[in-house]
Amino acid sequence: MLDISSLNDAQREAVTAPEGPMLVIAGAGSGKTRTIVYRLAWLAEHGLDPHSMLLLTFTRKASQEMLQRAAQLLGSQLLGVQGGTFHSFAFSVLRRWAPEWTQGSLSVMDTADSTAAIQACKENLKIGKGDRSFPRTQAVIGLLSKARNKEMDLDQILQREAQHLLPHAADLMRLSDAYRDYKREHSLLDYDDLLFELEQLFLTRQDILETMRMRFGQIMVDEYQDTNKVQARLVRLLAGESGNVMAVGDDAQSIYAFRGATVHNILEFPHQFRDTRIIRLEENYRSVQPVLDIANCLLAHTTEGYRKTLYSRRPLPESPAVTLYRPMSDLSQAQLAARRIEELLETIRPHEIAVLFRSGYQSYHLELELNKRGIAFRKYGGLRYAEAAHVKDVMAFARLVSNPLDLPSFDRIAALSKGIGPKTSRKLFDLACGGDETALAKACKRWPDFLENMALVADLRMNGARPAEIVNRILEHYRPKMEELFPDDWPRRLQGLEEMSTIASSYEDLQLFVADLSLDSPEEAPEDDGETRITLSTVHSSKGLEWQAVLILDCVEDRFPSRHALVRPEDFEEERRLMYVACTRAKDTLDLFVPMSLYSRSSGGQEPATPSPFIRELPSDKLEEIYENYGGVLARRKVQSASAFSGMRSAFGASGGSFAGGYGGPSAFQPPRKKEYHWDSGDDESRERRSFRTQDDDWPPRDRSEDEPRSHTYDESRSRAQRENADDAYLAAVRSALKAGRTVEDQPDASPKADYKKLGFCRHRIFGRGKIVEEVEPGKYRVNFPGLGLKVILADYLTLE
Repeated sequence: MLDISSLNDAQREAVTAPEGPMLVIAGAGSGKTRTIVYRLAWLAEHGLDPHSMLLLTFTRKASQEMLQRAAQLLGSQLLGVQGGTFHSFAFSVLRRWAPEWTQGSLSVMDTADSTAAIQACKENLKIGKGDRSFPRTQAVIGLLSKARNKEMDLDQILQREAQHLLPHAADLMRLSDAYRDYKREHSLLDYDDLLFELEQLFLTRQDILETMRMRFGQIMVDEYQDTNKVQARLVRLLAGESGNVMAVGDDAQSIYAFRGATVHNILEFPHQFRDTRIIRLEENYRSVQPVLDIANCLLAHTTEGYRKTLYSRRPLPESPAVTLYRPMSDLSQAQLAARRIEELLETIRPHEIAVLFRSGYQSYHLELELNKRGIAFRKYGGLRYAEAAHVKDVMAFARLVSNPLDLPSFDRIAALSKGIGPKTSRKLFDLACGGDETALAKACKRWPDFLENMALVADLRMNGARPAEIVNRILEHYRPKMEELFPDDWPRRLQGLEEMSTIASSYEDLQLFVADLSLDSPEEAPEDDGETRITLSTVHSSKGLEWQAVLILDCVEDRFPSRHALVRPEDFEEERRLMYVACTRAKDTLDLFVPMSLYSRSSGGQEPATPSPFIRELPSDKLEEIYENYGGVLARRKVQSASAFSGMRSAFGASGGSFAGGYGGPSAFQPPRKKEYHWDSGDDESRERRSFRTQDDDWPPRDRSEDEPRSHTYDESRSRAQRENADDAYLAAVRSALKAGRTVEDQPDASPKADYKKLGFCRHRIFGRGKIVEEVEPGKYRVNFPGLGLKVILADYLTLE
């Protein structure tokens, strides 16, 4: 007899549910896999033939683990269940019923086969021959795959995600058509073709579709929020409108739109399948409640999705679980984060600590700081800065400026010139060291670009500039070469190099800068299991993982959310879900880093940074806020009581506020918004009782009425405005102090004495309404415009309110 007493009420309801479509909204850390495992075992124990079960997952490992665990619960093998990925299921069907155009012989291409096919098509069409700016074969395959999975035209993909490749759009379209014809001619399917060919088979062969429906009486789909359009259509075809399909997922963790996944599949599930039973798994077994309070607040501000409130029965921690750090700059952020990691290592094992960030380049500062302190780490998502080829190229220039006898760096620079091999490089090196410029110039007639490289090195060595200026000049010189060497993704690589410029700005000595960036930690030994290393990871790579302590870097506008997400509402909401995923990786402690300034290459100094809109939404009474003052001294900031705020509910009935944070609170940034759609409604008690959708359900989705009560009161708005002014005053005081060469008090909210009536609101003919943050100089103001950030504007162009 299967023992289900260990399941909570929601899990038990999902496991024992009767026939019919069912959607399980599984919040982060709520035991999703366990629920599927028990459902498999419960169905088998109650007489359902395992051969009639279909389990669709996104990895083969996940399905095998679920089936093994279900077999352990039953005490016998669960034979006959077809479990695997969508693609493996598609191949199993197509192998039996091959498409007619294949003439009965069907082969599936692997990556090497696709690469060879693309290369053959390029040669036949004479595309990209001798053109180094044409994308490489792997990049072409990636673009074609993305267009197929998103079901978009290739030129649309280029417009949205690879504008630097638009000059090659016509050739890429020709190559796409040739690749399709090549596969047809040789009866081949690539990985992406499998799902579309299966759909076409079901649509054209009703008899085969009916056979599959009769075979699979129970369909279970894991991670439904990560399905793309064709995968959702296949599920509907197999199950019918009222079939026995159980979809498990979390709309709040849909973060793979760049791969073609769409959150609308899970949002529209109740509309696609009549009388869908919706069950929420809201009890979290991973995190302490303060961490979940932050996650709940993030979800409370979303414009679409299923309402849920995560709660935990874990004991509340004695010390603050969520801390907001305000370092002076992105440079000191790395130092502060490294100090925090050292503190955590006193009580937590290294593999239980993770640092998360939106993009791979954002960890470069921290990587350098960790190496200085001897803290070993592993990085997932993006290259370590010392491993990236473009970083090594730039560093070779800097190293040669610092040390003209650095042969490895000379060889690397020489290799950038076509036709210079190791032997030629050694001869040129000997000539260069001999000091005979005439002989060197004569030997380099065939390689004028190499002479230009050496001229740059010589000039930088002679002028004795600061490291930041040297790096900037190297970057300007190297950029055309980088565009040539890495035509596929040079814009992304450029972001990483700009971070190197930021690092250089904190150094006065080039030799020290070069040494620090070169002293990388040794590669981990094969037997290293990773338990002696902390984890650095992009948020995308962290999904499904958990750590005792999590630190999130660069929680400021243009970095998290990414600047590319500020155009379309759906992109902005995906960034919100990314932040939710990042926060819910933490079990015990969560540290959010919000630097007050970022280095700007254009100005050569620090520019004020605006806290992420997601940070500004957070409840101030749930956070410990720590500011960094001059000299690295940390000060805890006194925050006002948020008892008047009632916008965030928790499982324990706690009220929440809103953190105004830095530069103007929630009103300082208006993200791209669309009408709010909530896919269910009702209070907590009625939601827990309801199994089937009734007339009381808020379906179909409706627009929120202007007459509906707002989530905040006048007192809340006034309190928020007071804290916005306090933040503006503190930052104005910091800038004034910097100019005057003095310091501010350790308690940042105790010292400001600016007259806010003079620093009020204004209007600009183009940028609209903004808030004056600082008078930079007579007749010139720094203004914070919603959605546009801080700009310095002449008073003549402003209308004061």
